[in-house]
Amino acid sequence: MSQQKTPHADAGGWVEPRPTALLVLQDGTVIEGAGIGAVGEASGEVCFNTSMTGYQEILTDPSYAGQIVTFTFPHIGNVGTNEEDVETVEIDEAEGVRGVVLAATITEPASWRATRSLDSWLRARGLIGIAGVDTRALTALIREKGMPNAVIAHDPAGLFDLEALKAEAAGLPAMEGLDLVPMVTRDHQGGWTETAWQLGRGYGKPDGSRFHVVAIDYGVKRNILRLLTEAGCRVTVVPATTTAAEILALEPDGIFLSNGPGDPAATGAYAVPVIRELLEKKLPTFGICLGHQLMSLALGAKTVKMRQGHHGANHPVRDNTTGKVEIVSMNHGFAVDPASLPDYAEQTHVSLFDGTNCGIALKDRPAFSVQYHPEASPGPRDSHYLFDRFIGLMEHRNANAAK
Repeated sequence: MSQQKTPHADAGGWVEPRPTALLVLQDGTVIEGAGIGAVGEASGEVCFNTSMTGYQEILTDPSYAGQIVTFTFPHIGNVGTNEEDVETVEIDEAEGVRGVVLAATITEPASWRATRSLDSWLRARGLIGIAGVDTRALTALIREKGMPNAVIAHDPAGLFDLEALKAEAAGLPAMEGLDLVPMVTRDHQGGWTETAWQLGRGYGKPDGSRFHVVAIDYGVKRNILRLLTEAGCRVTVVPATTTAAEILALEPDGIFLSNGPGDPAATGAYAVPVIRELLEKKLPTFGICLGHQLMSLALGAKTVKMRQGHHGANHPVRDNTTGKVEIVSMNHGFAVDPASLPDYAEQTHVSLFDGTNCGIALKDRPAFSVQYHPEASPGPRDSHYLFDRFIGLMEHRNANAAK
């Protein structure tokens, strides 16, 4: 990382090239680099992600709305992009990730699945990026001081109003208290009819369903819906503001609470009363990421802002119910305070990195949730059993109802 420099000519007449992109942090730190992707400016909270693969899925994950993603792995973009690995569902591309920070410049794609380069894909989606950054130093800064707000700017001519960028960065609101779900949730009810990807086939279509699941969309990822469908569910996706009465009118066998961005306490202002009412009906319920946090809030627990968050595909988590350790994908800047959980909520999963809560199950109702993303398959399938657990809850409920 470095401070902004003024181009100058040496004795031989050589002019130092201007940086074509800047990342301006809220404390006034200016990081220079080479611009990639779209031209313009964007702002958000800077986080770092330790994943070595899956960058296209990360950059289209609605849970990253309002954030600028720094990749710690240096070679991002070398497999290109395609039309199949997008995770967003019917949202404006500009409402998701705000920008991307890379160490190395993007190389030409080297994958048979690639249809365009990452740089071209970023431009098409309006995403601004900066390459040539000392991402190790930036990551160390985040680990030490927390995730800062920042403005990312790209101008091919290297012309920036530095003071204006600093002022903008300094004035950005903190993530705490921000409800970002309205940016990424759908505005209408709809079905989902795509199953998981298979080599030689691509994404499939269901050949029947045993259960009807209503998925509340706080920023849901496509692959979650695919795995629910693959498991034998007919999935109806509803907006985040859908009432409990409207959901119950759909006669679901189970409820799914999706992932999403922002401060869960802010989203909880309207989501928690709905979830509480649904839990009272004792419908099988499964939550992921923000859905996990919202379920915990509905039980009376609290969430806290993390300094650096968990963002990566190499996090070890222990399942306390089996003793097994799974390698999971995570993306969250808030965590559930386990000390605030009620006695009837069991802590089922825990991070082996820092001991934070990663899952709960209710002792008196068929409901559970996890902080991580089982559908992201980093293990690659260490966590797919969670979808089977959800199916098992619905099987049990329906079997008892039939007696």
